[in-house]
Amino acid sequence: MNEVQREGPAWGKLALIVLGVFALAMVWRYTPLAEVVTSERVIDWARSAGDVWWAPFAVIAAYVPAAFVMFPRPLITLFAVIAFGPWLGFATSMAGIVAAALATYYAGQVLPRDTVRHLVGKKAIEMSEVLRRRGLLAVFALRIVPVAPFFIEGMAAGAIRIKLWHFVVGTIMGMAPGTLTTTVFGDQLATALEDPSQINYWLIAGVAVLFVVLIWCVRRWFVKEHRKGAPEAQTGQSEVGTLEPRADSGLSS
Repeated sequence: MNEVQREGPAWGKLALIVLGVFALAMVWRYTPLAEVVTSERVIDWARSAGDVWWAPFAVIAAYVPAAFVMFPRPLITLFAVIAFGPWLGFATSMAGIVAAALATYYAGQVLPRDTVRHLVGKKAIEMSEVLRRRGLLAVFALRIVPVAPFFIEGMAAGAIRIKLWHFVVGTIMGMAPGTLTTTVFGDQLATALEDPSQINYWLIAGVAVLFVVLIWCVRRWFVKEHRKGAPEAQTGQSEVGTLEPRADSGLSS
């Protein structure tokens, strides 16, 4: 519980992102790359890919291996938004995220218990009681404020066999706000590349604030639920900690 309560913003990751963006900006500014990678060409490349009929299916499929290798999903979403537009890009991204979630869920079911336990590690104890007692709401909270990588959460849920519809609906509800935020940023990024004067800063700020408030509320709920389940999790007998299926688990009900 203390680990969850002390967990704060990922400042190291944020710093790396900022550093990466700065490095790319310097490369673009001081090398011939600026003459090759122009805003017009970036838009043309992405939208040319979007004109191919099978491109949305390829993007959906890309989310599955990306989940297991922890490739940044927002980058795929940004590409989808620029290539297909905000509406189809959002729908394509959500379909890909659900496909990836199902792959991790079934991986948790079919892999040997020892293998899953080794992959999940201590994160299983942190998620155990909340997943067991709350099901859909727990999946929703973990997708909003993850305490483990995307594929680890899915494998843990599959290992204890929480209801499939709880897992799918919770994933959709939990991933939709972040995906919507990325969609808005991606759409505004495309707008900035074409005509910076058309950027809607109020929309960007509003979506960002709403997402932060949602994260704060869900985080408080999850910490509260985690505290309730801490005594049983510490005994090492929780269902996720032992990776035993729930007694009332079901795949379709």
